[in-house]
Amino acid sequence: MKYKFYGWEHADVPAVTDSCREIKTPRDLYSALSDIWCEYTCAPRLREGWSKENQTLGQCSITAFLAQDIFGGKVYGILRDGGNYHCYNVVGDCVFDLTSEQFGDEVLNYENNPEQFREVHFAKEEKRQRYEYLKNELKKQLKVKGFYP
Repeated sequence: MKYKFYGWEHADVPAVTDSCREIKTPRDLYSALSDIWCEYTCAPRLREGWSKENQTLGQCSITAFLAQDIFGGKVYGILRDGGNYHCYNVVGDCVFDLTSEQFGDEVLNYENNPEQFREVHFAKEEKRQRYEYLKNELKKQLKVKGFYP
């Protein structure tokens, strides 16, 4: 698979959990989520623009927190126009953004951004539900392949 997300070249941090045996690096997670991201997992305000060609649109926070579950580290956010944050992951010295492709050629600044917390993001019930759906679909996919207990 050809990767285009920010930090893909160095996204080789190991999983901190062995519950998802097939997911060993963020690249593996990206590959698995590429079959799961859908209009339902997209943020409602962006669903009209979601497509298979732009599958990472509106998926950032739920994806970043799922990646945090698997790889540890912290989630940070880049403040965007309109007051929303675009979330990405930092694990040790490794910075990766599994959903950066949604911005095309726009260059994002991954330095000195505020940490994001799931308690704040998941205070929005719809976002928590989208996260749970994404997590459960990943488990289902891995179970079918024999990679989830």
